[in-house]
Order: sequence, then C-alpha cells, then structure tokens
Amino acid sequence: MSKELSYTIEEVAQLLKVSKLTIYDLVKKGELPVFRVGRQMRMDAKDLDKYIKNHKTTTSQVPIAELHRPQTKNSPNLVISGQDIVLDILGKYIEKYSTYKTLRSYTGSLNSLISMYNGECDIVSLHLFDGDTGEYNLPYIKKILVGHSYLLLNLLSRKAGFYVQKGNPLNIQTWTDLNQEHVKMINREKGSGARILLDEQLRMNHLQPKNIRGYEQEETSHLSVASSVSTGGADVGVGIEKAAKIVGIDFIPLITERYDLIILKTPENEKLISTVKEILSSHPFQSEINSLGDYDYSQTGSIIYET
Repeated sequence: MSKELSYTIEEVAQLLKVSKLTIYDLVKKGELPVFRVGRQMRMDAKDLDKYIKNHKTTTSQVPIAELHRPQTKNSPNLVISGQDIVLDILGKYIEKYSTYKTLRSYTGSLNSLISMYNGECDIVSLHLFDGDTGEYNLPYIKKILVGHSYLLLNLLSRKAGFYVQKGNPLNIQTWTDLNQEHVKMINREKGSGARILLDEQLRMNHLQPKNIRGYEQEETSHLSVASSVSTGGADVGVGIEKAAKIVGIDFIPLITERYDLIILKTPENEKLISTVKEILSSHPFQSEINSLGDYDYSQTGSIIYET
C-alpha cells in the first residue's frame, strides 16, 4: 500500500487557521471528505489540496484581514463575523432568501466590532460582558461605534463557564478558584468574548492575571480550549457549554450570556436588516437552533437596542 499523507481535524484547522468546529461543519456538509481510523477522523492531503484549489476565488472561511470584498454600493458579498455554528446557519438562510453571498470570518467579538467600525464586516456577533453594569454588549458598542446608527438584535442566549476534566478532580467552582498555584488554565485570545468575561471577572474579584497560572497561554476557539482541558494540557478554561459536550468533558455553568447581532443602519443595509429580522423570527430558523441543543432562543429576533 502506498503511503499517503493525511491530517487530523485539528491539523486541518491549524493549516486553514479556522476553528475545529468549522472543519466539523464542512465535513458534515460533505465539502471535506474524511476517513476514520478507529474513532479518529483523518483527511487525505490531496483532498485538502483539492478543496483549497476549488475555493481560491471565493475567499470564504478566511480571517477579516484577508477578505478582499468588492467595495461597490451593490456588492452581493456579505461578511458575517463570529465563531458560533449558528452564524453558519444564519448565512445559509440569508443566501436562500436574498441575493447576498455570505462570507464567514471566525474572529472574536471585540475585534469583530472594531472591524465593523472600520467598514470590514456587515454582521457582527457579540458576547461582551461589562462588569460595571452587569450588561452584555451595549456598553462596548456605545463606546466603539461612535457616530454610527445601528440595530442590535438578539440571536440567542447560552451558558458560559468553566471547562474542567471529567469528574472535576480539582473541584473548580468559582472564579477565585483560578487563583491557586496547583490550577493551570488555558486562555482565549485577546479580543474574544470569553477573554473579556474572564478579565472582567478577575477585575471584579480583585485577582491579578499575573497570579493565574497559564493565563498567557492562548487558544483561538471554544473547541480548542475544551480540547486542551480534555487532553490534560490545562485544568480549566472558559467557554460555552456546546464545546464541552462535543469534546466530552465537564462544564461548570457560571453565567447566562446574551449573544447578539449588530448591523449598521445605512440606506444600503435596509434590505439586509429586513431579511435578517424575518429570518431570526421565523419558525424554521428557530427550530434549527433548537435542534442543536444548549441554546435559549426565547428572545431570538427581539430588538435589544437601536439608534
């Protein structure tokens, strides 16, 4: 048998610089073929090369900085920024019910909001906790989108908390438990919603990041953090419940976060806003969210704030 080079899902995610959830979604859709060795999925290098060649002109699945959208008034391209799989579902519905071609950027909440201010994306998903008000998203939006009119819509609510190893052997329950010498954490990248939640909680609990073991070690997705805890690379990480269930570790819920969408209110975006509002309020879209589990869609589509 000839030896063919193959990759694990994690290696493919690292090569394409996207989250493993993105790769799993592409596999599920049949866009990336895989084979199994025991319980592990692998991908032939030639199949990955073929996928890359076939998508060189579409510019999808790349970071914001690499998205070269035509900057024309009637451009059909639409950039949706954020990491949750629900955003991929939203993109599918937008393409079905409009003429837009949706492009995905898997960038953290704060960095995405700044990109919107710079005109680099059209729909941004946010889960930014403000410790002073106890509120999500709006305090950050008001400071960053100065001079802009915008619409803030609820996408869903979800639990955020700690990823811990099976059985939680170190009995990690609260934010102050991170401040123990024998506890090693894995962090998220700067600008992500999970990183901001952690930093705000450390500030509120008068804890110094320099005293948190592993604080400087970063991963770029919920799934990567959960995987690090699963393999013993860390004892604890911060993220959402969904990734813990995918990886098969325990989850300690600490807060219910509001996951919102923001769109700038411009004449060019009138049709987009109307389309997104209809999709979020539709039964098929909400049913698809419900089928994923671990999401609260009771407020999906509701207007949180607008200027």
